[in-house]
Amino acid sequence: MKKVLYLLSFLLLCAQVSFAQLKTPQPSPVAKVSQEVGLTKIDLEYSRPSTKGRKIFGELVRFGEMWRTGANASSKITFGDDVMVGPAGSKLTKGTYAIYTIPNKDKWTIIFYSNTSYWGTPDENYKEEEVAAKFDVNVEKVADNVESFTISLDNLRSNGADLEISWENTKVSIPVKLDTDSKVMADIKSQMDGPSASTYYASARYYYDEKKDMKSALEWVNKSLEKGGDKFWILRLKAQILAELGRYKDAISVAEASSALATKEGNKDYPAMNDKSIAEWKKKM
Repeated sequence: MKKVLYLLSFLLLCAQVSFAQLKTPQPSPVAKVSQEVGLTKIDLEYSRPSTKGRKIFGELVRFGEMWRTGANASSKITFGDDVMVGPAGSKLTKGTYAIYTIPNKDKWTIIFYSNTSYWGTPDENYKEEEVAAKFDVNVEKVADNVESFTISLDNLRSNGADLEISWENTKVSIPVKLDTDSKVMADIKSQMDGPSASTYYASARYYYDEKKDMKSALEWVNKSLEKGGDKFWILRLKAQILAELGRYKDAISVAEASSALATKEGNKDYPAMNDKSIAEWKKKM
């Protein structure tokens, strides 16, 4: 019996070894790059073939034909915000795009394609409506040979960068522009204006629920109404705070305003809660 068990174990081990997958270096390893440009995150994912003594542009990568811009799956770029790309500033909304190119000797056509599902180029499935941006850029010759295909974000600025594609002795640069200034100015305005209406409301709600300083709670609920306008649920909170301060006449008036606004907006719960509170407060006057 033991011999049978040993034999089965040996055979199982042999099967595991025979089916084990051998790992070897990939000829075109995948690169993933994440770069902050201004206030925007830009991610790249692409495969990096090497020249290995071959003539690349004009032979391995033929002129005038659409190229996956790398190897294996199509190269992809993800923008965390809306951007402008290319010499004329074509708009791209935030999201992920495949990068296709049509290399030529002096110019490349750059294509940002919204359908990222293809392994390589779309070929016969290519659709103009899936082209998010398309433009030409000039070719630059580089003195030093670039052995491994490279896509990078260089010349970083607060409002943009250059998306550079380099291989062999060829480089193309794609301007990427960001509206960083508008984001910063909006943030400055928000900070200078102080807390938002919802922050004031949440603070007042917490102070009321925990029965802390009601004068501060009243100040904050008033700030919330001032910044965000009258809301029936905020008016009810103000009425409750006023009642905690013993100002029952004012509390009833605000509760009635809350009920009127709730009724106008089709809410039945708040008028019922306000009616119950008003009845209690009238007894205390």
